[in-house]
Amino acid sequence: MEDSAAQHSQTNNMKLQPLLIFAIFCAASCSRAPQSGASFIYYNAKIWTGNPQQPWATAMAVNADTIAGIGDDYKAWQGENSQLVDLAGQLVVPGFTDNHVHFLSGGFQLASVDLRAAQTPVAFIARLADFAQSRPKERWITGGDWDHEAWGGELPRKEWIDSISTQNPVFVSRLDGHMGLANSIALRLAGISAKTPDPPGGTIVRDAKGQPTGILKDEAMSLVFGIIPEPSKAELDEALQRAADFALSMGVTQVHDVSSFGGWTDLETYRRAHAAGKLPLRIYSFVALGTWQRLADFVKQNGRGDNMLWWGALKGFVDGSLGSTTAWFYEPFNDEPQTSGLVVTDTNDLRNWILAADAAQLHVGVHAIGDRANDWLLGVYETAARQNGPRDRRFRIEHAQHLSAAAIQRFAKLGVIPSMQPYHAIDDGRWAEKRIGAKRCETTYAFRSLLDAGATLTFGSDWTVAPINPLEGIYAAVTRQTLDDKNPEGWIPQQKITVEEALRCYTLNNAYGGFAETHTGALRPGFLADFVVLSDNIFTIQPTRIKATKVLRTIVGGKERYRKE
Repeated sequence: MEDSAAQHSQTNNMKLQPLLIFAIFCAASCSRAPQSGASFIYYNAKIWTGNPQQPWATAMAVNADTIAGIGDDYKAWQGENSQLVDLAGQLVVPGFTDNHVHFLSGGFQLASVDLRAAQTPVAFIARLADFAQSRPKERWITGGDWDHEAWGGELPRKEWIDSISTQNPVFVSRLDGHMGLANSIALRLAGISAKTPDPPGGTIVRDAKGQPTGILKDEAMSLVFGIIPEPSKAELDEALQRAADFALSMGVTQVHDVSSFGGWTDLETYRRAHAAGKLPLRIYSFVALGTWQRLADFVKQNGRGDNMLWWGALKGFVDGSLGSTTAWFYEPFNDEPQTSGLVVTDTNDLRNWILAADAAQLHVGVHAIGDRANDWLLGVYETAARQNGPRDRRFRIEHAQHLSAAAIQRFAKLGVIPSMQPYHAIDDGRWAEKRIGAKRCETTYAFRSLLDAGATLTFGSDWTVAPINPLEGIYAAVTRQTLDDKNPEGWIPQQKITVEEALRCYTLNNAYGGFAETHTGALRPGFLADFVVLSDNIFTIQPTRIKATKVLRTIVGGKERYRKE
């Protein structure tokens, strides 16, 4: 995997020339500290560099935003103005990159109702009732992140919450973001009734009398989203700062944001913060695939950004999710045999957008969950590469959860990046087999198989669908112990990977997945000084303790952005 990523990186032609020039300049001029000494020297540490040529060190020198040196003899970089930081044997690793977040949604969720912890319908209602009491009349209540599997699989209904939300419209999403619950007020405002047809790519769930239950799946959710008032610029700015502060506390120094509001509002928010000097972590911003022409024009006019904020990527959807029974499979769901999932975007449109966006040399990543969705998307990517000619395109499949055996080999063959989120495995693993059976689960979250096949596997969270904490993701990939503690040896244990492999997926491989491997993802001279200090050595502790490990410091571009009290 390391060799594959290195070979690909040598052919990077995604027009990020300013970043390449920056990296080349630093590699030549920043490998040694100036005579006055490095600004900061971190020593007495256990540093995992992510650099195969120098995997371990005990000291690191930083000048401005760049690593000036790394090794064991820190005195070689010391000058009279150097600030020495004794890390007392603590583990240092490159800053974590999250390959798939809904960043502004996460910022809003931090100030919204949180239903993730609700384990019963009673708790679901009580949490929502408590939150509703604090909201002004007629103000929308959103957020949620509920999981009906926590109480056995019964979907919530509008009647659960109508009595405690008589003056507020409510629309709270399931944690996967592919279905939500609306109360009667929200349904009325959206014009949803028994006569409303299911929109293409979506489902309005109905009771025995044909009345909407309040549950809307995939594109049916847009009927409500379309009437929720847009947030103000001030609210967006506040959400960004909340999300950034929270991510930094988890050691995340870079995110690939797959957008909360179609991408353009998100990108505008990030650019506004960056221009004001208020962007404290690195962001690779994706916009909606259907807007590829707008993005192509935007890149021509504005370039592709810098090493703090960059763009040129697009996000699309093939299908829904496993939890909402809207992922697109060849065979029907075991527990809902009347359906084998949904195609949420017209496949002709999706194919044409991918081909056109790739021809415009934009970076394409598309959501695919079910085995049929992944096979279809791999086929389109193969067609695009053949039709548009050779180049370093780095197609991504976001999630790549349920794969056919043939698909696993095609990722490496086609150079397609599986952009995966390991926490989903220990979450879905509690109930996935009742959805699709044991046989189809054998190639579910196939981390080991993908790495062995030579694919460049990348990791993230899908926050707010799952926790943004990378250490919980590493724990999930290494142990595969499900959240219900019913799989102590790991769910589908043959797909477990090592700590070092998981770290690479969160660092160097993620940098490669965002065209940033020339200057981030590893700790080496000339690279940007993005790193975290951990409370425990995750290489030597029991794997089950990894999820309890804490981030003590987060440094981005040489600046300490978080320190645990």
